[in-house]
Amino acid sequence: MKKYSFLLILLGYLCASTLFAAKVDTVITFSPSMNKEIPAVVITPDAYNSDTPMPVMYLLHGYSGNYRDWTKTSDEAKMMADQYNFIIVCPDGNYDSWYFDSPMDSASHYETYIAKELVQWIDNNYNTNPKRKARAITGLSMGGHGALYLAFRHQDVFGACGSMSGGVDIRPFPNNWSMQKHLGKQSEHPENWENNTIINMLHLLTPNSLAIAIDCGTEDFFYNVNVRLHNELTYRNIPHTFISRPGAHNWDFWKISVKYHALFFAEYFNQTT
Repeated sequence: MKKYSFLLILLGYLCASTLFAAKVDTVITFSPSMNKEIPAVVITPDAYNSDTPMPVMYLLHGYSGNYRDWTKTSDEAKMMADQYNFIIVCPDGNYDSWYFDSPMDSASHYETYIAKELVQWIDNNYNTNPKRKARAITGLSMGGHGALYLAFRHQDVFGACGSMSGGVDIRPFPNNWSMQKHLGKQSEHPENWENNTIINMLHLLTPNSLAIAIDCGTEDFFYNVNVRLHNELTYRNIPHTFISRPGAHNWDFWKISVKYHALFFAEYFNQTT
């Protein structure tokens, strides 16, 4: 009996040791636009080597989070890197930046940092495929807003984008999540709110200019704005994937969502690269 118990323990250990063969690095990058060092997590799959350029999926955290969230709270990112053979980068967007270049705070230029400075750093230090068709971005909540915001405004950088439970229209929430700090009060600076909400940026898109995936739980406080975004994209004949399913604004939902997004991006990479 002890022999069989030992074999079961050994088998469990071997499975656990090989399940997450992906390598997780914490790197320090420098942002010239903000004149400071910023950390990021970079996950390379077990198949990563110096001979084969790989596509990259950028994965953004939500409000009050940081670059460690996707590896600290969930194992999905490590599994997906190995399963689909792409690099995953989890930037730090500060806990409340909303990934804007803030018109109110010159020390908060996270659009420039991620879309330009970090992408260039990753391409210079890892064996990536540097074409836009080999680069995708998604995120949860504040990061869902950030992913669409960055992709819509930088279509020369990203070929695909997604949002999980994203704050895709910030205007109904004028007193929430530190947005006043970065945009000013909505009553005093309405132009900042109008110009920096996703729902008002659809004029930047043309059909098939980006591969887009959006999902949100039906019990989420962002559900209605996500449905509206879906309807507006449909009205403008912008192809996209929209997933509506039961769920709230929590990690139970996002751990499943990120798997859908990874599969969506893997299919996109396979078709375009």
